[in-house]
Amino acid sequence: MTQVDFYILPTTEPETQLHFVCRLVEKVLHKGHKVYIQTTDKAQAKEIDRLLWEFRPDSFIPHLMVDDEKIQEVPVAIGHTDDCAHHHDVMINLCPHVPDHFSRFERVAEVIFQQESLLKAKRNDWRFYKERGYVLNRHDMRR
Repeated sequence: MTQVDFYILPTTEPETQLHFVCRLVEKVLHKGHKVYIQTTDKAQAKEIDRLLWEFRPDSFIPHLMVDDEKIQEVPVAIGHTDDCAHHHDVMINLCPHVPDHFSRFERVAEVIFQQESLLKAKRNDWRFYKERGYVLNRHDMRR
């Protein structure tokens, strides 16, 4: 069954969420996992793509957009639809809702920053997962 981790960030800035995602992807890759980053739309997918190349000068995270023909060759895929290619290990969800295909993954990471509408949506998502019996973990990054 899918395990769901909620990472609660102290910031109100959406950019901080994306920088945190870059660090999280790097950590997950070092543990030998593959990652699918579920974005809200194409613009956010392009932004996370750019950040993964630039967030740290000494870091290299091989990644592609999910619709790239060479997607099978990289451990990180980025997309904004239900097509997650061959990735079924870890999903990092940046959408304000639970994606329909979340249960294909061993783990889901919900990364939340301090925006009232997002907090409200993610409280609903927590209830959704909990009512269905998923293993939930809360990581309060505000401490």
